[in-house]
Amino acid sequence: MSQRFDMYALSPESYKALIALEGTFQKSSIEKELRELVKLRVSQVNGCAYCIDMHWKDARAGGESEQRLYGLDAWDESPYYTERERAALHWTEAVTRLHDGHVGDDVYEQASAVLTPAEISDLTCIVAAINAWNRFAISARTTPGHYKPAPAAIA
Repeated sequence: MSQRFDMYALSPESYKALIALEGTFQKSSIEKELRELVKLRVSQVNGCAYCIDMHWKDARAGGESEQRLYGLDAWDESPYYTERERAALHWTEAVTRLHDGHVGDDVYEQASAVLTPAEISDLTCIVAAINAWNRFAISARTTPGHYKPAPAAIA
């Protein structure tokens, strides 16, 4: 499969806006490790090979274990995740899978039991952004496999 178009070259202002949005996440209430799990999980749900490759590598570079990454596709059946991570992943999937219906009160109640309102808001922004990135990468057929994570000290 070959890449259809280069959004970075053809839509530079949109690309810069998404990069700026990503920059705000470093100051968010959601820790980097959880942000990477969420980005990887959304990319798995959406089937974005480019973003799966990127966020798998970023998570590993950040110290995430192979076991937790392998188990992420079945996080709700795996014992490797904290209650906070489970609530965040459940929220993440509900926000990503809007075609299944609205985000239910039960999902919100689970999230609000372990996340503050600010954390839920920040998490929702992160989920919305990675969904946007997935849609760009999937429709452009961005080629996976070439991404190199920044050194952990820089990232």
